[in-house]
Amino acid sequence: MNKVILMGRLTRDPDVRYSNGQSGDQLCIARYTLAVDRRFNRQGGDDQQNADFISCVAFGRSGEFAEKYLHQGTKVVVSGRIQTGSYTNKEGQKVYTTDVVVEDQEFAESKRAQDSESQGGYQPQSAPATSDASAEGFMNIPDGTKDDLPFKK
Repeated sequence: MNKVILMGRLTRDPDVRYSNGQSGDQLCIARYTLAVDRRFNRQGGDDQQNADFISCVAFGRSGEFAEKYLHQGTKVVVSGRIQTGSYTNKEGQKVYTTDVVVEDQEFAESKRAQDSESQGGYQPQSAPATSDASAEGFMNIPDGTKDDLPFKK
């Protein structure tokens, strides 16, 4: 079985090209690189974080989705398959490639979270508009109704 699932951020905007498909119509091909966190423990116990940079290619509707909605910094979950290949470059050297052929891609965070990331860090969400909510976001339960709750001790 050849199946891969990744979650990471685009390192740059997708590179989109159109090619003639088998039936003569235009086929969208979008290429992008995902920075995927890799955690490992060093011998001293320090938790280090590095990233792997994974090349992805999306065809057809998936490519059109990437062109329209994905941009540098967008956090996505991608599922697909690994495909290897090779070609000979201008210097006559054989170059080997490994890509993830995208079968499905989804946003991994909300638009609000993406916007706060682009503003340089965490932006606290505003408190609910109701006056019954405390500063921690919990609602006070009026006295006398606690006996009606299904999760009482």
